[in-house]
Amino acid sequence: PAARLQGISMMLHDVPAAAITAIVYGAGDDVDPLLQQIAAHLSVRGAKLCGFVQHNQPLVARGHCDMVLEELASGASIAITQDLGAGARGCRLDVGELLRAMALATAALATGPDLLVINRFGKTEAEGGGVRPLIADAVDRGIPVLIAVPWRNIASWRVFAGELAVEFGFGDLPVDPAAACRLLGLAPLTDRHPAGVASATSEPAPPS
Repeated sequence: PAARLQGISMMLHDVPAAAITAIVYGAGDDVDPLLQQIAAHLSVRGAKLCGFVQHNQPLVARGHCDMVLEELASGASIAITQDLGAGARGCRLDVGELLRAMALATAALATGPDLLVINRFGKTEAEGGGVRPLIADAVDRGIPVLIAVPWRNIASWRVFAGELAVEFGFGDLPVDPAAACRLLGLAPLTDRHPAGVASATSEPAPPS
């Protein structure tokens, strides 16, 4: 339906420009470790996050990976792929589990987080579904959004996000998460909290 494919700027009013930061990546780019490192960097410095980072669990016998979402507010791990058996070619997305993950993130948005992280503007989103309402809800609440967008979906993304998003190429971002946060404009999120609120948990090393 056309209503589901309309741009977010047509759905919302009085929202700031560049409310969404998009990392645009290509087929050979491993964007998930970068998002994980950015989320960890912000979290241990006191930023309150919600949304998802993705962990891929290789299944050598099946020739593909299982996708597990880590919901950042609750820490819940939610597998969003179904095992359709060897040789299966159908869509492996478990819509029910994706909806469960979205429900957790939607509830977290009501608590006023500093940032919504979305692992992917994927095929489902490009077709008008998926996490689109979650992004719109965040923007409507004035909560900034960080999202990874594959180049193959860039046309649908630009129709959806319009002037509300600023794009950064994956290859232009530093590996160091602190430097990446500064370039992406996310460093000020850690300034919203008094010193000492960050977790004492050590931050994972940047991806090699």
